[in-house]
Amino acid sequence: MMRRRLPPLRALHAFEAAARHLSFARAAGELGVTPAAISQQIKQLEDMLGTSLFHRGARLSLTRAAAQAAPEFSDAFDRLAGAVGRLTPESASRPLVVSASPAFASRWLVPRLTRFQEAHPEIDLHLSATLRLVDLDREGVDMAVRYGSGRYPGLHVERLRLEEVVAVAAPRLAAGLGEVSDLTRATLLVNEHIGWDPDFPSWPSWLAEMGAVADEPLKLRPFGDASLVVEAALAGLGAALVWRTLISDELAAGRLVALFPGRPLASAYHLVCLPERAQFPPIRAFRDWIMAEAITT
Repeated sequence: MMRRRLPPLRALHAFEAAARHLSFARAAGELGVTPAAISQQIKQLEDMLGTSLFHRGARLSLTRAAAQAAPEFSDAFDRLAGAVGRLTPESASRPLVVSASPAFASRWLVPRLTRFQEAHPEIDLHLSATLRLVDLDREGVDMAVRYGSGRYPGLHVERLRLEEVVAVAAPRLAAGLGEVSDLTRATLLVNEHIGWDPDFPSWPSWLAEMGAVADEPLKLRPFGDASLVVEAALAGLGAALVWRTLISDELAAGRLVALFPGRPLASAYHLVCLPERAQFPPIRAFRDWIMAEAITT
């Protein structure tokens, strides 16, 4: 094989840090060296490459070529750090980082976490709630709960639970909603950011499926996310279409009433992790626990 001819790693690391911060001083602070050392390493790199990497003026800026290359260097060092991490024995004291959507985390997962902590007091679990599709490898996330088709290339995937959409209301309001046609005259709560899930029906499409025809425009009241829709339904502000998983506890306790049978969805909740970490004991412990919870609750 042809030998890779690369400049010194220290010089490349100095360039990556300086390009990211646009400051020799901040790069020096990150790498634990002096600004003069950063300047010297970058000058060495420029001499080897035969080109300037920075415009040195009142404010440091990258040359065009350096600006194009800098993100690739950052990605390369991230990957290198990940590779080194995989060669390092797992530390029992390292926290287990789990990512999930805010609605799933707050309405289903958090209320059950005391049981996980009681069963595994030795595991320090950190829960990250975000709608963003995190990069497990680059962001140090051990496991994620994802809602979707289950096709996540490059990851170990296990289906956690199926999902369905159900129309619900608070008991007092539900008492007056015995027929589907009653909903065409009721206030209907809407998650205005549900468009990312094409399988989730709108109120008009759900009512049409149920054979209800509205004589006048529907009274739609929008809310910013699924948790707010659930809270509004609990407060009696209207009827809501929601994922059953998010209101399973409220249904069991009678705080919400399912108005009609639920409609199964094609998407489901899945557990994902890096294949090489699937047998890491804390990940296995969390997987076994949450799978049991999903079956029983």
